[in-house]
Amino acid sequence: TILVVSPITGGPSERLGIISGDKIITIDGDTVAGVGYKNSDVQKSLRGKKGTKVTVGIKRSGLAELLPFEITRDKIPIYSVDAGFMLNDEVGLIKINRFAQKTVEEYTEYLNVLKSQGMESLILDLRGNSGGYLNTAINLADQFLDGDKMIVYTEGRSFPRREHKASSRGNFQKGKLIVLIDAGSASASEIVSGAIQDWDRGLIIGRRSFGKGLVQKPFGLPDRSQVRLTISRYYTPSGRSIQRPYGKGTDAYYDDLSARFAKEVFSSDSIDFPDSLKFKTNNGRTVYGGGGIMPDLYVGVDTTERSDYYIDLLRKGIFNSYSLNYIDGKRQEISSTYEGVSQFKKEFDMKPVVKELIEAGVEKGIEFNEEQYEISENVISNLLMAYIARGVWDNSAFYSVTAEVDPIVSKALEAMEDKSFKKYKLSYR
Repeated sequence: TILVVSPITGGPSERLGIISGDKIITIDGDTVAGVGYKNSDVQKSLRGKKGTKVTVGIKRSGLAELLPFEITRDKIPIYSVDAGFMLNDEVGLIKINRFAQKTVEEYTEYLNVLKSQGMESLILDLRGNSGGYLNTAINLADQFLDGDKMIVYTEGRSFPRREHKASSRGNFQKGKLIVLIDAGSASASEIVSGAIQDWDRGLIIGRRSFGKGLVQKPFGLPDRSQVRLTISRYYTPSGRSIQRPYGKGTDAYYDDLSARFAKEVFSSDSIDFPDSLKFKTNNGRTVYGGGGIMPDLYVGVDTTERSDYYIDLLRKGIFNSYSLNYIDGKRQEISSTYEGVSQFKKEFDMKPVVKELIEAGVEKGIEFNEEQYEISENVISNLLMAYIARGVWDNSAFYSVTAEVDPIVSKALEAMEDKSFKKYKLSYR
């Protein structure tokens, strides 16, 4: 049976009222449940030209009769903002997964909602964000910088310097700002975090970003094909090249990358910057070049709670499969019992569901290891709660739960309250 995990926000199915946990029994009168239909077969049946119609029969928990839905096919929106939620009464978090055409519009919608909930300080999560459109990165950075401050410039051996500057139309030019980055943050993410760091607008927390900062241009050939040539680099306002060095050859480039993942992700102690890579921010703070953005506050990867048992549960998809089955019969009960994810996090009893998760793992061939379970008990319980929260509510609920055991988010909340903004001479008022 095909299960609706989560209808796409803003898509035609959600607009009609199809919800998480619904089961697709028929498509245009043909039974697709229990007859060997694969996901790929269902996708072919559901897809079609915009404006055409498809009728599905839905089995919803608690209802005896099938619910018929006539769906008018439409473009499916793909969102670049994963989540936006309050971490406490004053601090909100917005997580962006890529820089697409409507990213700033999506970000602004979340920002306005969080402001209406009392948000005064913002954590912008760019971890794992590998980039996207340059103009979107410039427009997002513009939301935090005032006046005509430079956001980024490009320059190449045969291409003159070109500067991109802020306007005065930003929607969060005042207030404490923290940007989270890691080794998966690249390109557009580095443009935003580099500009915020160089202008002392906010604090950068996490791990050094990837270091992807080259500009390419397509050149047409007589046969109408194209070749893309690298013509220049991206530089932060202080003059730091975002691109990780590659002048010593391919082997040295990949050796450096391997060294980062072998040592640097755990601690900043292995990083040594020569004086030539030191730059100054607007307020005179020392920041470092050499490829990527080095955070102001470094938080290494913590693997102390990641036992082999926990990894096996993850690898075999037990969290996802168990939570889907659990939510199928409990969604209405949970949503009516708890007003929202905040109350759910405080009051929901995880012990019985974790026990069932362990049993589900055994059924899939994952032998229970009590010693390793005790090591990972906290993260196992938290991740399972996050999956359940997402199934009942949305992605924001998922990340709201995982934030409670996220060391980088914890460091950011700590920095909001201590003297970090004063220590780093940051401008937020």
